Amino acid sequence: MTEKSPLFDIWPLRHLPRRGPVVAVLPLNGVIGRMGGMRRGLNLADLSSRIERMFRTRRLSAVALSVNSPGGAPVQSALIAGRIRALAEEKNVPVYTFIEDVGASGGYWLACAGDEIYAQPSSIVGSIGVVSGGFGFAEMIDKLGIERRLHTAGEKKAMLDPFGPEKPADVKHLKALQKEIHEDFIAMVRARRADRLTASDKILFSGAFWTGTKAVELGLIDGLGDIRTIMRASFGDKVRFKVFGERRSFLQRRFGTAANTSAETPEGWGGDFAAGVLAAAEERLWWNRFGL
Repeated sequence: MTEKSPLFDIWPLRHLPRRGPVVAVLPLNGVIGRMGGMRRGLNLADLSSRIERMFRTRRLSAVALSVNSPGGAPVQSALIAGRIRALAEEKNVPVYTFIEDVGASGGYWLACAGDEIYAQPSSIVGSIGVVSGGFGFAEMIDKLGIERRLHTAGEKKAMLDPFGPEKPADVKHLKALQKEIHEDFIAMVRARRADRLTASDKILFSGAFWTGTKAVELGLIDGLGDIRTIMRASFGDKVRFKVFGERRSFLQRRFGTAANTSAETPEGWGGDFAAGVLAAAEERLWWNRFGL
C-alpha cells in the first residue's frame, strides 16, 4: 500500500503566517537522466532555474529535498547534487534530505546533497553501485535468417553491439568504466557522510540496499521522519514551506509526460508515442528493481 507523500501535509505558503522562518522544498521525483519520447527524467537543465530561485527565497532558513528516485544517469546525479551543494555553501544555507519510497543508486547520490538525511522506516535506501543491462539478439537474428550489416571506422565503434556475439575484451572495457564510476560514487558518499558511516566498505558499497530503519544503523541516513515533523522540530511551529515543483502543461498533467509541443503532425506524435512507450517500460524497470 502506498502511503501519502509528506508533501501533501505542507500547507501552501499563502495560508500560513507572514512571518517566520521559510523552508524551500524541492521535489526530486523519478528516474534521473534524459528519457525517450515525451517523457522527461530528472536533469540539471530542467532543474537549474528552480534550484537558483529556491536559494533566492526571502527569509530562507533551510532547503529540504524530497527525494523519490530509483537512480539513473550518474552524470546528471552528480550535476544536480553539485549545483545544490555549491549554492548551499555560497548562501550558507543548511540542506535537509527526506527520502520517500526510494532513494537508491543515483537517488541516494541526490540524497547526499543534504547535510542531514531522513527517511521512512520502510523507505529503500542505498544501492551504491553501478549497473549496465541489455539484451543479446545474435542467435535470434540467425534463426530468423536476418543478415546483420554494420560498417564502422574504428575497431571499437560497435562495442557491445546487441546483435553480435559478446566479446570478452568489450566486457572488460565496460567493467573498467563501471569501476571508475563506482569509485567516484564511493568518494562522494565518503566525503558527504564522513565519520557517520558505521559499516565496512564491503557492505556499504556492494550495491545492496536496505530499509530506512537499517540505513540509520549503517550511517547512510541520520534518522527517521518526514519534512513537516523534522522541520518544525528544527525551526519551530511557525516555519513556512514553499514548494518549488515543476510547472506542467495540461498534456503533461494528463499523460504524465514532458510533451513535445513541436510535434504537431500525426507522424511526429506517433514517433514520440512509440519512444515514450519504450521509455515508460525502461522507467518501470528502474522502479521494479526495488520491488516498487
